[in-house]
Formats: sequence, structure tokens, C-alpha cells
Amino acid sequence: MLWPVVKALLGHYRRYPFQILLVWLGITLGVSLLVGVSSINNHARQSYENGEKLFSNPLPYRIRPRHSANKIPQGFYVQLRRDGFHQCAPFENLRISTASGADLILVGIDPVAMIGFESGALLDEISSLELMRPPYPVLVSSDLAQRMKWQQGDFIRLNDGSTLGPIRVDREDRLNGTRIVADMSLLRMLERSSGISVIACSDMPADKLSKLKSILPNGMALSRSSRAELESLTEAFHLNLSAMGMLAFLVGLFIFYQAMSMTLTQRQPLVGNLRQMGVSGWQLAQALFLELVVLVLIGWLCGNLLGMLLANQLLPAVSASLGDLYGTNIGLSIDWDWRASFYSLYLSITGAVVACAWPLVRLLRSPPRRLATRLSLVRFAGAEFSVQALIACGCCVSAIALYQAPQTLETGFAIIALMLLSAALFTPYVIWRLFEMLSYSLRWVKVRWFFADAAASMSYRGVATMAFMLAMAANVGVETMVGSFRDTTDKWLSQRLAADLYIYPNNNSAARMSTWLLNQPEVESVWWRWEKEIPTDNGALQVVSTGASEGELDALTVKLGIPDYWYHLHHSKGVMISESMALKLKIKPGDVIELTGELGDGWQVVGVYYDYGNPYNQVLLSHRNWLYVFAGGGSVALGTVLQDGVNPHGLKRRLETLFRLNTERIFDNSDIHTQAMRVFDRTFSIADTLGNITLVIAVFGIFFATLAGEVSRQKHISLLRCLGMSGKELILMGSLQLFVFGAMAMLIAMPLGLALANLVVDIVIKQSFGWTLELQFIPFEYLHSVSLAMFALMVAGAIPVLRMVRNTPMKSLRDSL
Repeated sequence: MLWPVVKALLGHYRRYPFQILLVWLGITLGVSLLVGVSSINNHARQSYENGEKLFSNPLPYRIRPRHSANKIPQGFYVQLRRDGFHQCAPFENLRISTASGADLILVGIDPVAMIGFESGALLDEISSLELMRPPYPVLVSSDLAQRMKWQQGDFIRLNDGSTLGPIRVDREDRLNGTRIVADMSLLRMLERSSGISVIACSDMPADKLSKLKSILPNGMALSRSSRAELESLTEAFHLNLSAMGMLAFLVGLFIFYQAMSMTLTQRQPLVGNLRQMGVSGWQLAQALFLELVVLVLIGWLCGNLLGMLLANQLLPAVSASLGDLYGTNIGLSIDWDWRASFYSLYLSITGAVVACAWPLVRLLRSPPRRLATRLSLVRFAGAEFSVQALIACGCCVSAIALYQAPQTLETGFAIIALMLLSAALFTPYVIWRLFEMLSYSLRWVKVRWFFADAAASMSYRGVATMAFMLAMAANVGVETMVGSFRDTTDKWLSQRLAADLYIYPNNNSAARMSTWLLNQPEVESVWWRWEKEIPTDNGALQVVSTGASEGELDALTVKLGIPDYWYHLHHSKGVMISESMALKLKIKPGDVIELTGELGDGWQVVGVYYDYGNPYNQVLLSHRNWLYVFAGGGSVALGTVLQDGVNPHGLKRRLETLFRLNTERIFDNSDIHTQAMRVFDRTFSIADTLGNITLVIAVFGIFFATLAGEVSRQKHISLLRCLGMSGKELILMGSLQLFVFGAMAMLIAMPLGLALANLVVDIVIKQSFGWTLELQFIPFEYLHSVSLAMFALMVAGAIPVLRMVRNTPMKSLRDSL
């Protein structure tokens, strides 16, 4: 008896095929983004766990220069080997750009030093030794070769016209990500440098490790890399990706709920007739549940396929971003991930049950005689929207209560979720109430009908409008946050990089170099900056110095300060601290703090400055106080300000020749600025892409909801044509209705998106990274997104009516009966 009931219920989709397309669209697109983002996150965490596969023996210890601009001298590594530290190997990194615009990392290794990590291997079996022999090949991972369409023996053409290669593709699964391995001598030929980026060491006895720490110079530090450390560094990045994926899934779930609610409402007469023919409520519940399970499974399978395609498209950008931000190395291909798939299945089933519970209960509990009377679709809309508004008020109150509590990363995301949910639930009620009021208060008959019909259509457009509003709010929030971050980063870099050249000399030659620079005709001034890192109970403390010149004042990005903070910094026992340190330790300007070691206590905080590029606590002293405390110790940098219009390349060449400086110790501020903004744009392009995909999902949802609803209202539109409305008027009405829906959703989405961006900055970014930024309005970006979305909505409103007005009024009326 169950199968005939199932066939009768599924026959509804033969008459309204667009409704099953809408059901499929909601689940599939929502699951695809969720699976894509979850697969990327799981793949990245698995890469952290597996580590670098170039060696069979992991190298957990890293010796790095304390200042990122410096390199480790080659002589120090040679001395380590002489002292018996054969567990250590040198690595040199060089960023290269291909002719196609791809940014890659070329890693130089010493194949002879790597032999010790190949336990039990014969010399002729060690493939890395081939890198030492002419023509000096480079080793690339198989996934990178596949993505870049490189074959064995090919050459890589760089953006400067030179070539790198020949290519040897790694077939032993020992290499992954965007890094290319070569012999270190090849890197020496590509750039004039004798330094080493990092020295990696394997595990060693405790006494030997202590000896290694004791012989490290002041400018170097030893750290242990671990999976936990990498995960903590990248957790905020993955958390933001997960939030975007969950938002897209929520939008898809709203579309699914809209479609199922509409199909169940339109099948009221069919269900009423089946009940009067003797079909029990339990049989109907079984048939509807079976239909729901099949639809969810089909959508879930399709969503998994699309999600894996999306993940593989986004993975190169994620890999490059994590490599630039945190130095991690992520593979470029993702295989099927059962954890992400079953997680999406669990959410899909849970979401589907929650979404369909009330429409199913309402349908099954209604008396059969009422269901069989073909009542209007708008019958339940007002009551449901009122209940949704009450739930929205509860969510809003909960969000306000959470905002008053102590803020953490978890509460921040909870506040954002509650705020979005309350706005989404309240949107249909506001639009429905407004349209109902206008349908009774306006004088013009056609305009009154326009709003009355729009209010009635809320029964099948309401939830799609919620999804569109959510997607638009997320898009506005992402655009605001990314635009504000980019503008803030650009201004911060322009202000901090006020000098034209930044030089990192040895302490012994700094004074002689400064005097020589001041005597050069193109040099206007030279700024000294000392830096020292001190271990404390709260982590490493960076202490830096600054001079009293106007240029150095202008280069300081001050957030808060006491009156005349610059004077107090240079003429009293005052310090300025970075924003991350102020937020972390709850320090305000005017407080007196105690510093570690030689610094002592009694330092007054005269100001707080922005320092986006620094995850450590940092304090700023005057040169006078620095010399008094450290007597000129620490690392030194010279900022050289040139005369207007002077090209710095000639001065750089003279510096390299006269003082025998390596190129990595001289930096042009334009190169630093360009590289930083390139990393920024690549990182945030991921969030922008996910936001745009979410918006496209919502526009498709409201389009198919309108298409399905208009087909079911064919009789209504045919009667209007018979009463005298022309086809052009009906098409214009259809377009304007969705335009008004979109405009109302936009009026809610714009302030909601700005509030979303403010919460992300004020809670999520502050808790994740320890700094804040000022929000900037991006009107042209908003206008671009709004224009495209509204145009898509008007087309979506016109197409269903256009299909129906092609026939004559009487033919359309006969077809609808």
C-alpha cells in the first residue's frame, strides 16, 4: 500500500518540475561549499601532521635569525658541523615568479648533508644527489607538476626571461605543495647571497640540545616545530573558512526549506483526497519521509562531487596564503575525505529534519476536508511569519546578552550566528506587514494589487528572500572587512615604510655606514633603529628604539596616546607599546608597567601604536633610554631617506660594493610594500570567492522559487490578462515585484553586513590576532554587488511571466484549469 502513495505524492513533481530542481539546488549547493571548505581544512591539518616528506627522518628543530630580514652566516653552519652537530642541515629559500604569474618557493638544500637522514639507503638510491650534478635539475611535487602541466625534463620559464630546470617530478611522494627543491649552489647562482634562511635539526640528546642552545649567537633563536604550533597559528584562518562554509550551507538550507514547504503546501488537496480515500496519516508520514531521505541523499552526493571540485580549485590559493602567512606547506590536490562527507551528511539530515518538521506536522494534522478545499497558498503565511518574528526577538535578546558577557572567539561566532538568524527570521515578517499595509492604504488599483499579490507570494518567496538577504549581508560584510583591511594595510605600510631604503648592517660597521650615507648627495637623513628580543613569562618581548626626528614620528602609526606622548617618550622614562600587547595584557596609555631584565620597572606607557605585522609583544624606547639600558646592544637597522625623485638602485650597488653587504640586507620599501599587498590580495581572494558563490546560490534560490511559484499561479495570471492587463504590464510587474523584494532585503542587509564586519573586527580578529582596524565604507564595491544582484532578480522575476504570456489569455486559462 505504501508504494502507490509514494507514486501519487511524487507525481506532483511531474507537474511542477522546477520545485524538485529547487530542492536539489538548496541541498547540493549548500553541501558543496561545506564539503569544499571542510576538505580544505582537513587536508591542511593532515599536512601539518605529516610534515615535510622530503626526508624520512623529521627535523623538528629550527635555527632561525631573530630578525626576518637577516640570514644565518654560512660559517656558523660549518662550525656546527665541526662541533659534531651532524643532525643539522641548511636550507635556503628564494621566492620566484614564473612567466605565467605563479609565485613559487625555491628551496635550496645540501644533498650531502641530507644523506644522514636517509637511513638504510644506498647512495645510488638517494635521488636528491642528482640535484648536485649538471645541468642542476629541480625537484617538483607530482601535484604541482600536474597543476602547472609540467612534464619530466621541461624547463620553468621565469618572469625575467630566464629558465629553471630541467624538471624532475617526484614520484616517491616525498614532496608536496608549491615548493621546488634544488641544490643550494643553484640558488647561489640565481641570487648573490651566502647566507642560510634556516638550519633544521633532527631530534638529539638533551645534553647536546643544551649545548646547541648555549653556542647560538644573540641574533639567532632555536625553536621546535610541532603540529600543535602550526594548528594554533592557522586556526583563525581555518575558522574563518569554516564560518563562510557554514553560512553558505545555511543559505542552501533556507532554499531547501522554501522548496519543501512550497511543495507540501501545494500538495494539500492531494493529501486531503488521499486521506479521504482511506490512507492513514502514518502511511503518508512514511511516504513523505522516504521522499525526503531520497532527495537529501541525491543532493548530498551531488554536493560532495561539486565540493571536491571546488576544493581543488581553491586549494592552490589556500596553500600559497598559508605558505606566505605561516610558512606551512600544503599539498595541491585533495582526495575524497570521508570525514567532511559524513559531517555534511549529518548536517544535511539534521537540517532537513528541522526544516521540514513543521510543514510536515502542519500537513498531517490538518483535517482532510480543509486540505481538499484548495485553500490559498497564503493561508498560513501570516501566522508563520509572526512566529518567526517572535523567535527572532529571542535570538536578538540572546545575542545582546552574549555581547555583554566576557568575549571570546566562540562567543563572537555565537553572537554573529544569532544576529544573522534573528535578522533572517524577522525579514519576511517586516516585508509581509509592509506589503499588507500598502495593499490597503494606496489609492491606485494596480499598485494596490501589486503589493497585495507580492504579500500573497511571500508564502513561497519568503524563505528565499531570507536566504538572499543573508547572502547579501555576508557579501557586504566581507567586502567591508576586506576593503577596510586592505586600505588599513596599505596606509600602515606606507606610513611605517617612510624611509626609502632599510639596511641591516653588522653592529661594528653601523656607525661607519651611517656616516658614509650622510655624506652621499642623494641621502637626506638616516634613522637608527635598535632591536632586542627578551624572553618573559608572557612570551618573547621585542624592544625597539626610535629617534626623535619628525620623519620617525610620522612613521609611527599611533592608536592612542597621552597628551604630548612624543615629548614624554624622549624626555622621561616612557615607552610606547604595540596594540596586540595592550589588548593582551589590558594596558592603557598612562599606566605604569614593569618590564623584564635590564629594563626594570617604573615605565610609563605614553601611547599605543598599530603593529599588524608583529604577533609578539613589543615596546618602543627612545634612543636615549635604549643606550642607557642596553649600551648599544642588540641588532641595528638603518632607515635611509633619499632626496625627492632619486632612484635608490645606484646607492644600493655602491653600498654592496663598498661594505660587502649581501643583497638580503638591503631592502627597498617599494619592494616590501608590493610583496605585502600581493600576499594580502591572494589571501583575501578566497573569502571574496566564497562570498560571491554564496550570493549566487541565493539568487538562484529566489529565481527558482519564483519560477516554481509563478507556474503554480498560472490561473491567477491568466485571469488578470483576461481582465485587461497586457503581457508587457505583467512582465514589468513580475520584474518590479522581485526588485522590491530585493530592495527591501537590501535595506536590511546593508546595515546587517556592516554590523557583521564590525563584530568580526571587534571580536573575531581581536581574539584571533590581537589587533583591530578601522572600518572603511566601500561604496563602489557595494554598488557593483547590488547592481548585479538587482539585475539578476529583475530577470528572475520577468522570465516566469514571459513564458506564460506567450500564449493567448484564453489558452493559458484553459491550460491552468
